Amino acid sequence: MLTSSQQKRLFHVLTSFITTFAAISYFAMATGDGNSYAHIVIRESHKHNIPDTVEHVFRQVFWARYIDWSLTTPLLLLDLAFLAGMNGANILVTIVADLIMVLLGLFAAFGHSDGQKWGYYAIACIAYLVIVYQLVIPGRRAVKAKDTKTARLFAAIGGFTLILWTLYPIVWGIGDGARKWSVDTEIIAYAVLDILAKPVFGFWLLFAHARNASPIDGFWSRGLNTEGAIRIDDEEN
Repeated sequence: MLTSSQQKRLFHVLTSFITTFAAISYFAMATGDGNSYAHIVIRESHKHNIPDTVEHVFRQVFWARYIDWSLTTPLLLLDLAFLAGMNGANILVTIVADLIMVLLGLFAAFGHSDGQKWGYYAIACIAYLVIVYQLVIPGRRAVKAKDTKTARLFAAIGGFTLILWTLYPIVWGIGDGARKWSVDTEIIAYAVLDILAKPVFGFWLLFAHARNASPIDGFWSRGLNTEGAIRIDDEEN
């Protein structure tokens, strides 16, 4: 029989992966890698037979950040899903919606026109609403089967995560989308959010779960068992 500490080890593994991927991403960006320039065409129409004017804007996009998010955000969602005890179908929907959200954010950042950019952005926001639904409805329903301390931890850390994640599309809309912020301001905003959403989230989950919450069970902590297996090495009588 596995001890409680062994059953809780999965959270340490996931949190380690999250911080490792994030650290590699920021190292790449800090050393000048993982970025490119998006070419945005802004066309302005005029009246009185005046020809349309076209403005070409080149904005720096750190695509390494989106690779980071495509790896770390599913792991963050797995942390929350395992904490709540969500079933496989709900976890799959949540992860797929998350990947759609991140990839469409990358497509939007490199959109050549405002219509293309905001179209991808709108679909990404819909995918985010799917994530919110999965955590709030099936997630809360699943965690009710666990003890009160685990349910309270899921509600607190899940609410903390959703508040932070709601700020990401706002920053994107002001920065990459509307181009009201400079690239430097955008970098600072994302860095603050990433620190809160990854290291702070991870330490909170590990310390609080170690003290209060019940361990996860099943395949993720115990591996495949031999229940129902057919032995083929024994001779038939």
